[in-house]
Amino acid sequence: MKAIITLILLIPFYISAQQSTNEINWISWDEVEAKMEKEPRKVLVDVYTKWCGPCKIMNKTTFQDKNVVDYINEHYYAIKFDAEGPDAVNFRGTVYKNEGYQPNKPGRNSTHDLTKAIAPVKGRIAYPTIVYLDEDFKILSPVQGLQRPPQIMPILSYFAEDAYKDQTWEEYQSE
Repeated sequence: MKAIITLILLIPFYISAQQSTNEINWISWDEVEAKMEKEPRKVLVDVYTKWCGPCKIMNKTTFQDKNVVDYINEHYYAIKFDAEGPDAVNFRGTVYKNEGYQPNKPGRNSTHDLTKAIAPVKGRIAYPTIVYLDEDFKILSPVQGLQRPPQIMPILSYFAEDAYKDQTWEEYQSE
């Protein structure tokens, strides 16, 4: 009887442990530099805003998908970056800020300078944007818009497996 009660009491802890392994290991800009010195990897930057509906959908679906989570955790360092946040970021020797940030402002805020530097596609910024960086923090590509697991998985592998070095995205997709 004691064994059954012990088992029943331990089940919530087991379930919690199983769920916690199905999360992306999000790290900060400072942490990524230290990790890169020990084990170079590609970097995935989720450029989001607090008010962005598609960003919230990606967090609840794509970034919770076991295959996506496992692939990102194995091949990338992942950073969540608030595109309108107040924190200064040192990226490739330049400190980026959001001078126009207004605390307690509801809805949209001013755009962070780092967002302007890494996230535009054809001069336009949209949310969410996933920015892929190589091991030297060079921008490989920003990819804008909501991406479901079947959409993001080929993109993740395209960059992680270095296919971008000798194939266009179109060639890679056609294989």
